Amino acid sequence: MSRLRRLAAAWVALSLTACAATLGPPQPDLAAAAGWTFAPAELKPVGLGLPGAVLAPGVRFAGGVEILAGLGSPLHGLSDLKLTGDGGFVAVSDGGDLVRGALRLDPQGRLVGVDRLTTRRLTLENGRPITDKFDGDAEGLALTRSGDLLISFERRHRIWNYGPLSAPRAPTPVAMPDAAFADNEGMEGLAAALPRQGEGWRVLGEGGGVWDCTPARCRVVVPPPAQAPRDADYRSTGLDRDPSGEGWFMVERRYSPPFDMRGRVRRLAPDGTPGPVLIELKLPGTTDNFEGVAAERRGQTMRLYLLSDDNANPAQRTLLLAFDLD
Repeated sequence: MSRLRRLAAAWVALSLTACAATLGPPQPDLAAAAGWTFAPAELKPVGLGLPGAVLAPGVRFAGGVEILAGLGSPLHGLSDLKLTGDGGFVAVSDGGDLVRGALRLDPQGRLVGVDRLTTRRLTLENGRPITDKFDGDAEGLALTRSGDLLISFERRHRIWNYGPLSAPRAPTPVAMPDAAFADNEGMEGLAAALPRQGEGWRVLGEGGGVWDCTPARCRVVVPPPAQAPRDADYRSTGLDRDPSGEGWFMVERRYSPPFDMRGRVRRLAPDGTPGPVLIELKLPGTTDNFEGVAAERRGQTMRLYLLSDDNANPAQRTLLLAFDLD
């Protein structure tokens, strides 16, 4: 979000991270499919820092890393992620790039790194690579039950279907909410529908509003508010389906200039009602512009991964944090 750039000078001084020695860089996937390019990066382990994180009973921190990439790398501006079911993940950037990687866990199952980071450029409907920020401001990502990759964009608001993740193709438009989104406040949350809902997806507007969509149309679940939220209000920035329940996990971000940035996670019911706060990240602990969430079931535990968007701003960070819920 462009408004977050105003935090740069203060954030350099206030950012607090429990970092140890730098981990080795992720290794290229020599078997990467055609069209994917290795993306070099360095990693640093990240803790929750000084007191600031508030975890609900039964929620535990399960490791984290900071992804450090060079100037101009497509690994900046990551705005959403989903798990691919094989130990890997896919992410999307607000610069118009698709990113794949593998999660690295230690013997206790804690997140200690990411490997085999590769990227490819998203394309327009004619198959040509996206070259303009107006076309490439991707914010939401979903994998449908049939395996198709859906991406939501803001500025030029739309949801495009890129086909199977294994072999993305030129996109085709699919149903999106009939709403007047602001240029830089679009469909930030995108996730697959519940199994009983069939081949569909749920959409969250950054400024409010919840919709359930099918390939044919979208239905309003919660209408957008009459008045746009203020900078200091929480906004919806990420969504993923709860793989073991009748609902979703949603990420919300609050930015109160000049010194306060917070992220939190709650469950979201089918009727659009949010539940109690499960995770809250705030200063003076580890926090940033969290926009992505991915959920998976690990035995009797639910694992959540949170991803932050650094806005290609040296005063912010790309963080990937893991939490376990009993």
